[in-house]
Order: sequence, then structure tokens, then C-alpha cells
Amino acid sequence: MPDVVVKNLRKDFGGNTVLHEVSFTIKDGEFFTLLGPSGCGKSTTLSCLAGLEQPTSGSIAVGSTVLVDDSSNKFVPPEERNLGMVFQSYALWPHMTLAENLAMPLNIRKVPKAEQKTLIHDALDKVGLAHLSHRYPHQLSGGQQQRVALARALVYSPKVLLLDEPLSNLDAKLREQARVWLKRLQSELGITTVYVTHDQEEALAMSDRIAVMSGGNMLQVAPPEEIYERPATAEVAAFIGRSNFLDGVITSTIGDRAIVRLEDTGETVTAVLADRMNDGDPVTVAFRPEKATLAPVADSIPSGNVGLPVEILTTSYVGSRYEYELRYGARTLAVDSKNNALHGDLMLLVPIEALRLYPRANVVSADAAELMAVIP
Repeated sequence: MPDVVVKNLRKDFGGNTVLHEVSFTIKDGEFFTLLGPSGCGKSTTLSCLAGLEQPTSGSIAVGSTVLVDDSSNKFVPPEERNLGMVFQSYALWPHMTLAENLAMPLNIRKVPKAEQKTLIHDALDKVGLAHLSHRYPHQLSGGQQQRVALARALVYSPKVLLLDEPLSNLDAKLREQARVWLKRLQSELGITTVYVTHDQEEALAMSDRIAVMSGGNMLQVAPPEEIYERPATAEVAAFIGRSNFLDGVITSTIGDRAIVRLEDTGETVTAVLADRMNDGDPVTVAFRPEKATLAPVADSIPSGNVGLPVEILTTSYVGSRYEYELRYGARTLAVDSKNNALHGDLMLLVPIEALRLYPRANVVSADAAELMAVIP
């Protein structure tokens, strides 16, 4: 299967730019996910790949085949791109059997009838539904309909598979099962796959690499572990998992460490410098709830940690852990713990290595403000 190369992709709608010079490369056989909140541009990017939208400018190529190139006014229509697409709604013809649904794209491509029967059987067999080929969509469960839509996208052996939130119509338990099955199938087939979702857990579980989008821009493209452990911006940290955010100003730097005075309380914390920053720079300090622990105020602060005095507001049991809501100055913070016997005034301990610093300018967009409002 070929690489997918997108360069300087721009899309305008009525004078409003929804994609800003987006560039990325999807490797051969990779499961690549476009992740972000509603309106971030991920579905528009997928539609441009599929040929359902014509970019305002930029280029798209699959291997040596150029699909879009504004410099030469080239635009290959969707039916000639040999890309398979599964829509959120599945878009199955209700008056056709499963076999007839799969025959549609083969008829469009003028595949001989004698060959169609084998291709349809093989595609349905891949998704475990060959024995139901004579049934109609309404006779299937939601999960089975999703598999039929996938089989229809695979029946003509596309170069790339495009998936637009295909699991969003399934209930939580079935969705979890379906993502495991889908990832396994994609791995077995080795087909290059572009997946669109707003579900961060889904993206982390299924992807080889994730592109986090916001406001028509790609904020970070990296493997799931790097996206979660080392988010490039505060927006990414806010959208992937949960994070606590504290505003401050750098008062001094020593080697790869920065001393930050927190605006809420005036206290200082030490954090690792990920990027070049200077004294006086306004910053946002971020850390994950599971990276912190709680201890009695009288205890000494362990070496390599920062300590913040907090008060427990609420405790929630969520099965595998307890989620604590804490007051720190005027802020509300979150911490995860296995201990359910915590109450009152405590010390919040965070390893210095778990504190990440971001320039405050990274969180001025409307999308960022909305994301970071999840945990004030």
C-alpha cells in the first residue's frame, strides 16, 4: 500500500478558512487518526482526501498518483481515486441485500459479474458476515451494519481506507469491542487507514499515529504515547486526557529547570523547560491528575517534587480509582488516587518531571479556552 502525502492543504468556505496550510504524510500500512473537537477541520480534511470536497489550494498524492494539485488545476473525482470510505451513518441501501450493497461499487467500476460474486463473498467473509449475504440492512444489528459498510469499502481492494467516525452510532460496550476488532482487521489487511474521531480514548487505543487538530491547524502529529505523555501545546494536553492548569511567570532559569511564580497564590514551583523560555515569560503549568499524590500537610516534601497546599472539595468513586476535586487558591484541581480516606487540608505533591510548561500565548484561541475550561 502507498504513502499518502498532503501538502499545504487549504479549504475556504464562503470566505472562512477551515483548513490552514495543513501538511502531513501517512506511512504505508499506517493507522493514522485525525483527532479534535467538532469544527476543528478533521472531517473536512478527510473529505478532501476522498474527493468529496475540492481544496482551495494544496496537493494530495497517494503513492505516485497525484489526486489534487492546485498548481496544475488537477482534481481527480472521487469515483476514480480507488479509496474506500465508511461514513458515520453507514449509508447502506435499505432496499438492497448485503450482497447487492457490495455490488454497487463494483458495478460502478464495471467489474464483471462472474468476478463480483467472489469479491463480495471474500469481503463479507473478512468481516464475518458471509453467511448473511442475502439479508437486508434492517435485519442486522448496528454493529453488523457497521461491518457491512466496512466490507463495501474493502470489496474493490482500495489503496487507502477512509473512516469518518464509523463507531459513533454504537453503544459504549459494542463500540469498545468494535474498535478492537477493527484495529485487528486493519493490521491483518495491512491497509493504509485514515480515521476521524473526536473520541480521545478511541484514538489512543487504535492509532499508530495521531494528528491533533484545532481551528483548522494540526497542533501535533505523533504516536499515542508521545501525544499523551509529551503534549506539544496546552491545547493538546487539554484535549487528550485530563490536565490541571496553573498560570504563572518565569522568575529565573537554572539549566533545564525554570522557577515559576504562580499567579493564584504567589508560590513558586520548579518545572522542566521543554522549550526555550526566558525570565519574565508568562507560562501555563500543566500536570495530569494521575501524576500527583496527596499527603498530610505535616509531611515533608519528597526530593524531586513540588508541594501545593490544597483542600479536598469532593470525592468521586469511578471503579478503578477515586477522583478528588481540590481547591488551590481560586483554582479547582483534580487528582486520582486509590485511597478513599482522604479529607480536609492536604499537600498536593507533583514530581518536577511531570510538570510541563507552555507559553501562555498557546492558549489564547477559542478552541483552547473551551478545552481548558474542562478543568479550571
